Amino acid sequence: MLNKAGLAQLMKQAQKMQEAMQKAQEELASLEVEGQSGAGAVKIVMTAKHDVKRVSIDASIMDDKEMLEDLIAAAINDANRRVEALISEKMGAFSAGLSLPAGMKLPF
Repeated sequence: MLNKAGLAQLMKQAQKMQEAMQKAQEELASLEVEGQSGAGAVKIVMTAKHDVKRVSIDASIMDDKEMLEDLIAAAINDANRRVEALISEKMGAFSAGLSLPAGMKLPF
């Protein structure tokens, strides 16, 4: 059982962790990733908050509507995977010392 001093120390540590986590989330909001498909024919720039900032399409693929649609979807999916990897990398330090249930990720 925790005494008052131990509880106060635990609360202080939780406060520091919360502040650091908030700072990391703010930093993530400003980071961008690029997803690609078709060997770079379609490029999507997305923030770590999953907001698409730019779309770049090579003019040589504009004639094939179905292929273009598929390549755009693939580039968005690639960007999303890169965002998730970036978030896992940046936020992984916070969950390293915690025993979270399987499948639970930070931030909640």
